[in-house]
Amino acid sequence: MAKRNPYAVREWLPHEKPMLPGSPSTPLHPMPKRLAFGLIGLLISLTGALSNALVTANLVNLQGTFGAWSNEIAWLPAVYVMGNISINLLLVKFRQQFGLRVFTEAFLVLYVLVAFFHLFANDLSSAIVVRTAHGMVAAALSSLGIYYQVQAWPAKHRLKALVIGLTVSQLAIPLARLFSSELLQLNEWRGLYLFELGLALIALGGVLLVKLPPGDRIKTFEKMDFVTFILLAPGMALLCGVLTLGRIEWWFTTPWLGICTAIALTLIVAAIVIEHNRRNPLINTRWLSSGMMVRLGIVMIMIRIVLAEQNTGAVGFLQQIGLQNDQMRGLALAIMAGVIAGIAASALTIKPAHLNWPIVTSLLVMIIASLMDAQSSPLTRGPEMYFSQFLLGFSSAFFMAPAMLMGIGSVVTQPKNLVSFVVLFGMSQNLGGLIGSAILGTFQVWREKYHSSLLGDQLSLLDPNVTERLSQYNALFNSLVGDDVLRSAQSTSQLQTVATLQANVLAWNDTYLLTAALALITLMWVIWRLTRRRYLDWRQAQFNLREQQQLAALQESTEKHESAG
Repeated sequence: MAKRNPYAVREWLPHEKPMLPGSPSTPLHPMPKRLAFGLIGLLISLTGALSNALVTANLVNLQGTFGAWSNEIAWLPAVYVMGNISINLLLVKFRQQFGLRVFTEAFLVLYVLVAFFHLFANDLSSAIVVRTAHGMVAAALSSLGIYYQVQAWPAKHRLKALVIGLTVSQLAIPLARLFSSELLQLNEWRGLYLFELGLALIALGGVLLVKLPPGDRIKTFEKMDFVTFILLAPGMALLCGVLTLGRIEWWFTTPWLGICTAIALTLIVAAIVIEHNRRNPLINTRWLSSGMMVRLGIVMIMIRIVLAEQNTGAVGFLQQIGLQNDQMRGLALAIMAGVIAGIAASALTIKPAHLNWPIVTSLLVMIIASLMDAQSSPLTRGPEMYFSQFLLGFSSAFFMAPAMLMGIGSVVTQPKNLVSFVVLFGMSQNLGGLIGSAILGTFQVWREKYHSSLLGDQLSLLDPNVTERLSQYNALFNSLVGDDVLRSAQSTSQLQTVATLQANVLAWNDTYLLTAALALITLMWVIWRLTRRRYLDWRQAQFNLREQQQLAALQESTEKHESAG
């Protein structure tokens, strides 16, 4: 019996045909199986997203557990993103060439194994290695969750499935802040990874029980793909490291940051030059450099920079004034409610003909939320930020699916651009988040130094307000410190601490104003592009109308001459 060619094109019914090679077919399923696909899709998406969220939400606790400095523990989320961005270059082609079955089961098994070995990472160095591997295998789960979600919905509601599959991962960080404190109490950092391992095992069981339908396979890999990967992966990894550690080590005083930046740019440029001159490139640089894709990439990166205000801004501010995860549960619930509302609103309103307006709405909401947060004071706590963070959570989910659909239309007509689009979308989200954290964190430090210098100049003993405050601190420490000199020094130290706190609050307010300004600039640019496009369409319509009128007049004149003759 002849062996079937795995790359032969199958005969599909019209409703079953896969959208692209490497994606599953879409046969009709009974309702119980649809529900199973939907639940497994949610589980897979949250499993992949929680992998990084549990670490990001508990960096301070993990720093104490590993006995690491802040610049050392920052490598944990950095290497995760490094691995995640790098492997995305090959995942799409792997799925297209080896099929969904191998892709689904192999990467989930790898995920389980990595989560298991994470339990034996006893020091920071081994944890960094395992986190890198975790980022690589977790990259496969995001697309897998979308595929399962698509199977759960009938054809007329497939856009809703795409919205849910894309945006449900936004729930990961607020979820991690809700219950990770209890996980840490189980067995320190191993409690986090035991939970992660349990989730991965449940997801693997669900995938083995309810399998995705098969799709078409094509031969895609070429030798030069791996040359590009070898150049681009370390280049992007170095860039991620610089963006993560720059504001901690400080950009202009740490030589290795400059060296890594130079090497990263050299490797990335070399990869781009190679791809630009290939007949069948892994990354279509000509398509990515087209006006539409460049504009889409800029907008997605700008939105992701503004949304960094949620974790770097609001949460960073509350952590600086002394709040821990268990004291920010109300804030996490508010963000979760916003994300869920954003998912629901996007799923109910998304229309392929009107993909720009959800982005405009999201930017407007971001501006309002940032301006609300800019009124913070040293007395601000979580409840005062519930509504603003609800709005940011809403906008983070509301814009994502329309932004992706704006670029995926040309991918359907040109499937070879799929890898390029996945790279663009992944980089805009991952690198955009890192760039946002770097910009906002750096700006906050700079503004804190500025406000500290202004406040320090005003702390003069000639000022009656200063002397009154020192007297109050003196009275406060009177029963605790008997020596007058030590008590005076303690009072002065307390006043300086309060001044530093006030300078930080003012700096955070400036940071929120910066995010509002960035959102406003992006909004103005998007509206200008929309207005210009409508004006050009109107001009073209008027030109076509005049041509039709002239043609009609010419035909009428010709008919008159013929009838007269």
